Amino acid sequence: MTDIEELLLSRIRDVEDYPEQGVMFKDITPLLADPAAFTALTDALAETAERTGATKIVGLEARGFILGAPVAVRAGLGFIPVRKAGKLPGATLRQSYDLEYGSAEIEVHAEDLVSGDRVLIVDDVLATGGTAEAAIQLIHRAGAEVVGVAVLMELCFLEGRPRLEAALRGAPLEALLRV
Repeated sequence: MTDIEELLLSRIRDVEDYPEQGVMFKDITPLLADPAAFTALTDALAETAERTGATKIVGLEARGFILGAPVAVRAGLGFIPVRKAGKLPGATLRQSYDLEYGSAEIEVHAEDLVSGDRVLIVDDVLATGGTAEAAIQLIHRAGAEVVGVAVLMELCFLEGRPRLEAALRGAPLEALLRV
């Protein structure tokens, strides 16, 4: 295990039975509260942005905003929020996706992504991959290229990686921690 992995893991708190019985929630708020850990995380994700040649960072609501915005600043790139449907004013592009029980929709301002943009998607956790897959589809529909997905933590037992790898068309999926 690397020093950064040890640092990040040491600042993630397990919360049993949240949000429901039988779930072990990974709480990143202690990591965000620690300036050294948050800086190390931001630097690592910014390095991924630079390595992939990204020109914009997309953050997925809501913790992807918390992580993606400082990454964009550190890398000198624009930041684009992908929101739950109905949260953005003006013209939007919308993408539906299936959840375990039902469906959801995400959207982005139509003018925020254009042909020639090289987008790195940033989020806190990769679980089943549904939201990230929908974001990839949304970005492609906007005419932009997805150059990768970068997450703090991948929950391997939920098997989101195979789902995303197909959608990524060879672009990398990077998880700083795999649990």
